[in-house]
Amino acid sequence: MPGTNLTRDEAQERARLLTVDAYEIDLDLSGAQEGGAAGSGEDGTTGGTYRSVTTVRFDVAEAGADSFIDLVAPAVHEVVLNGEALDPGAVFKDSRITLAGLPAGRNELTVVADCAYTNTGEGLHRFVDPVDQQAYLYTQFEVPDARRVFASFEQPDLKATFQFTVKAPEGWTVISNSPTPEPSDNIWRFEPTPRISTYITALIVGPYHSVHSTYEKDGRTVPLGIYCRPSLAEHLDADAIFAVTRQGFEWFQEKFDYAYPFAKYDQLFVPEFNAGAMENAGAVTIRDQYVFRSKVTDAAYEVRAETILHELAHMWFGDLVTMEWWNDLWLNESFATYTSIACQAYAPGSKWPHSWTTFANSMKTWAYRQDQLPSTHPIMAEINDLDDVLVNFDGITYAKGASVLKQLVAYVGMDEFFQGVQAYFKAHAYGNTRLSDLLGALEETSGRDLKTWSKKWLETAGINILRPEIEVDGAGVITSFAVKQEAPALPAGAKGEPVLRPHRIAIGAYALQDGKLVRTERIELDVDGALTPVPQLVGKQRPAVLLLNDDDLSYAKVRMDEESLKVVTEHLGDFAESLPRALSWASAWDMTRDAELPARDYLSLVLSGIGKESDIGVVQSLHRQVKLALDLYAAPDWRETGLATWTAAALEQLRAAEPGSDHQLAWARAFAASARTDAQLDLLQGLLDGTEEISGLAVDTELRWGLLQRLAATGRADEKAIAAELDRDKTSAGERHAATARAARPTAEAKAEAWASVVESDKLPNSLQEAVIGGFVQPDQRELLAPYTAKYFAAVKDIWNSRSHEMAQQIVVGHYPALQVSQETLDATDAWLASAEPTPALRRLMTESRAGIERALKAQQADAAA
Repeated sequence: MPGTNLTRDEAQERARLLTVDAYEIDLDLSGAQEGGAAGSGEDGTTGGTYRSVTTVRFDVAEAGADSFIDLVAPAVHEVVLNGEALDPGAVFKDSRITLAGLPAGRNELTVVADCAYTNTGEGLHRFVDPVDQQAYLYTQFEVPDARRVFASFEQPDLKATFQFTVKAPEGWTVISNSPTPEPSDNIWRFEPTPRISTYITALIVGPYHSVHSTYEKDGRTVPLGIYCRPSLAEHLDADAIFAVTRQGFEWFQEKFDYAYPFAKYDQLFVPEFNAGAMENAGAVTIRDQYVFRSKVTDAAYEVRAETILHELAHMWFGDLVTMEWWNDLWLNESFATYTSIACQAYAPGSKWPHSWTTFANSMKTWAYRQDQLPSTHPIMAEINDLDDVLVNFDGITYAKGASVLKQLVAYVGMDEFFQGVQAYFKAHAYGNTRLSDLLGALEETSGRDLKTWSKKWLETAGINILRPEIEVDGAGVITSFAVKQEAPALPAGAKGEPVLRPHRIAIGAYALQDGKLVRTERIELDVDGALTPVPQLVGKQRPAVLLLNDDDLSYAKVRMDEESLKVVTEHLGDFAESLPRALSWASAWDMTRDAELPARDYLSLVLSGIGKESDIGVVQSLHRQVKLALDLYAAPDWRETGLATWTAAALEQLRAAEPGSDHQLAWARAFAASARTDAQLDLLQGLLDGTEEISGLAVDTELRWGLLQRLAATGRADEKAIAAELDRDKTSAGERHAATARAARPTAEAKAEAWASVVESDKLPNSLQEAVIGGFVQPDQRELLAPYTAKYFAAVKDIWNSRSHEMAQQIVVGHYPALQVSQETLDATDAWLASAEPTPALRRLMTESRAGIERALKAQQADAAA
């Protein structure tokens, strides 16, 4: 297979032939501050290189077998197999070193190469902080990028021990999976790791600031470390991070009945990180935007805590026990998501016991959106090669998977679920597994047959719809009640057939009491097949609201009966509890996306209820969803009316909010994002220059940039104003914000400059490229952006073929003409798909983007007809 791909068949054959024992990896990073030796600078590398020496010992099952080891490197100097020097020019090709005619039994391979620093967040990323001009390095290896740093058998089921030796500049710190040793002559020799997969090894190198503590339990002490750049140290709230971490240790060790499996636990906040975080064993890397420089709402702290707990859960599920191949990636991620949110919900003393509300409001809406795209796939996806998995870190893998795990817990019982998990960890520690291993353990502890459940939930795509069928007599007494289940057709182009599934759900009965909707009865039951009678409700007075899937146990779209919908529409903000409110808000948003509820009616619904919404995470989601509905789903000739109504309401809520509150900050951001009249923009300018004040609102660094970016996008702030703000905030975050503001300016010149920096050049690092794309795409600038539709389709295939995966995906998705909602955009996409012969991964991204245009067209038509 040419290039950097690897097929599942190749991986299975290599695993059949090889058992890997140990790696010894020696890296010379002493030139990292200067950028290393000069190199070519292709494929996202910075041009600088470092010396990488790998020795790996492995056993071969068959004499004379042929295999290969993976390596992405600008140059290979030596390949020595069992003491015999091989010609690198002959054996190194297409990111592989061929190992031909291997003897049975023990083999030893040494590879000496020059590997490259990158600026894409893949492999060994190098970043220079503009504050202190120091270089900071970190590795990111998932899915297949350990091979960018050392020669490796790059697949999760070839576990081994890893012993790193690193030469670093004077005064720097080196952190890896094993405890940090004392350096000798700036050389750091780490102890070997336990047996782990290549993709969770890690190195973090640089003059990082650190804070240390411990977690102590049952006579064992686990060292804890938190790291960030010195320029962020004043903002690092280490005590809060340690508190969440200890809560996770306590809860997970109890639920998993297995002690933390590594020698220490470091969390490293690193720059220009593509994802939220990465579960490197004992050395978790986290995007350093989670070190908050300015005031944020509690929702941001909750999301950060969930990320911290998600990665900690991976230490057991993913690192201790690892999937055999990437088709079980979903289980890895879904388990970490489910258990992190469960920990927030149930751990004693948790600050976020309402975490299932957040889950329903954010993760599940992501899952529902992903599951209605042409690329929808079973949770247990068919992953034939690495290209497949790279585009599969999606809403099905994370959010639908976690939703279905929540359903599984309801189905088998929480105690039985964790008893099965405990048996699973004990049986497979430091090994590799398949889904069947976990399901087998759960069947034993629960007594439930999970084969049918698994087939219908994990091996099929799509969402079911649950509707109540209710009959009442003249006195309002229920005479018949049933849950009707539908399996809508899958999106055009999706594989598979729609199926009905078994659901474990709750039905909530709500009454209006003193202006509040209060639950008066809860019935939990199994729903299966097309119609499930609910005799428990027959003979009872019909309540004000009957809510299917109350407590959000299952994964399904829920519709209300006419009477319940009428009450909820009038009283959505009046539910006494946050979760039924979130479920109702999510249902309304789903109906808007499905063109069942016109965008203008969704706006009216939100404006009628959001003032009563106490959950700040829900409020912020509603802000995003209203803006999206107005930008994409509103009829074009009404859109400006809707935006004007929304912005005026946002300003009213901002002025009415409690001074200094989270709600005030959230409304300030919402107002700033859509301010449009001269008076509104004057207010933004006044808040920025200090001539206007809103009591309690701290116009701090991050909010200043939010105000300035809107002023730039509306032509009220020029390059001089942007440069002046950057002069106030000479940080990497300031550079990103300035790049966004410059790209947002409403001039042909600004757009051409931004486009050229991303599409015609490949010099921008990942974070600045993302910032430029974010500024370039402005909903108020459709006409200015229209000429770029043709340019996009002309460039996109070459971009995909020439850039690294992360960089290419940013451009393919970010620059797709999503704002040009028209049949012409659909036609242009179809013409490109028919002629360009894209790879399956690129085709998937394009068809997903196309589906957004198709959905927006239908929603706009529904809104126009309202």
